[in-house]
Amino acid sequence: MSKKITHTDIIIVGAGIAGIASAFYLKTKRPKSSFFILEALDSFGGTWYTHKYPGVRSDSDLFTFGYSFKSWNNAPIATASEILKYIGETISENNLQNNIKYNHKIIKADWSNSEKKWILSVEHSITKQVLYFSCDFLQMCQGYYKQNQGYIPKWKNIENFNGKFIHTEEWPNKLNYSDKKIIVIGSGATAATTIPVLAKKAKHVIMLQRTPTFYRTSTIGTEEIANTLRKITDDNDWIHKIVREQILINQEIFIKRCIEEPEKVKYELLQEIKDILGENFDIEKHFSPSYRPWQQRIALTPDAELFKSIANKDVSVVTDHIDSFNENGILLKSGEQLNADIIIAATGFNLSILGDIKFSIDKKLINLKDTITYRGMMFTSIPNLIWTFGYFRQAWTLRAEMIANFMIKLLDHMDSIDVKKITVRLRKKDQTMKILPWIGEEEFNPGYLSRALDKMPKSGSNVEWVHNQNYWYEKDIIPNIDLNSEEFIYE
Repeated sequence: MSKKITHTDIIIVGAGIAGIASAFYLKTKRPKSSFFILEALDSFGGTWYTHKYPGVRSDSDLFTFGYSFKSWNNAPIATASEILKYIGETISENNLQNNIKYNHKIIKADWSNSEKKWILSVEHSITKQVLYFSCDFLQMCQGYYKQNQGYIPKWKNIENFNGKFIHTEEWPNKLNYSDKKIIVIGSGATAATTIPVLAKKAKHVIMLQRTPTFYRTSTIGTEEIANTLRKITDDNDWIHKIVREQILINQEIFIKRCIEEPEKVKYELLQEIKDILGENFDIEKHFSPSYRPWQQRIALTPDAELFKSIANKDVSVVTDHIDSFNENGILLKSGEQLNADIIIAATGFNLSILGDIKFSIDKKLINLKDTITYRGMMFTSIPNLIWTFGYFRQAWTLRAEMIANFMIKLLDHMDSIDVKKITVRLRKKDQTMKILPWIGEEEFNPGYLSRALDKMPKSGSNVEWVHNQNYWYEKDIIPNIDLNSEEFIYE
């Protein structure tokens, strides 16, 4: 008996902020195309649905992290629940709910050259039944890390600790931390978010870090711009557009300065902290990273909330390496003992490359590390697939919308020349270019990327094969890609 296969023109993987953006553009710009969103979770929102740690919020402003087509009318930094509400409104306003299939986790994706379509093996997460779908085109909007699974370094004797040990990615439904001594390991965006909230109820919180992190203590005047405009007009769409553009300009200026005058930017960032903690606090030891600003993500602490907690003595900072865990807490390499009732690892996550789906062509497995990405969104030798991977230094959604519109342009072009298959390949002039890591460590080198670079696709030294991280460059390049260029092979 042959297996039942449900066919649709396009399948989007993931109902997070990127997947919903793509669905919107498909519905509005290609209304005759049929599509599904396959979502492994039981609801929409991705990160904003799975993250449960105290204080969870965006560290990108919602004027740029939000959609260009739906105005944001509240404070620029939003809580997870506010972002979920915003995504839910987008689904409802555009009647997308019937296009989403929840609890559908893709296990395998096989491209058939004879049929020119993808065949997906999908497990229903509740019934465990394996279902089969096919599509002409596949768009990956599944995010970039394993949901509900945090990265934990190989520390000695974690099992010896008598208190509670948890990772922020795996936050329990109920955790009583009132009047508890807490150690938070890590000092990145997640730590900066959750520590000030924990500190309001905890007896004391220690932020334990191996190395310092850069921080910004404000949203660069975003609220001031928005509030000024609200005095002039109540046209929220217009306000959203103006504030969005101003933020993008401000961000670009700041990113350029980080590259061109890193020491000056570093001085300014540290001065913001010094103004709160005072001259006697050892800023150099605890808050002066060895890398330049934006070589790793700059954590946002709105209204300097983290540093106010430190100044109020609710939080202390320890910069040292962990030797081992013991029943009372953590022994440091320096010999210092830190005691705690609860230890929280805010140590990042594990990269998930294309959702850890097994991809194949005519049943032959594809190894992604053997491919090269075309502008960070298509892979050599893999047909009819678009990968949505956003910006590190700017809002993810900016690139997600850009790629969604590129996909529609590509699909329209394929219709116009009556072809069913598109693949990218290296041109003659690309054969001698340098093959490079997917992203250079000098460019951006957070732990989750460094740990997985050997499994990632490659990039090339010619500009078409670089995963560019510059919105201002790509916003003019990607919409104007010549689809008749020789790197595109149509069949």
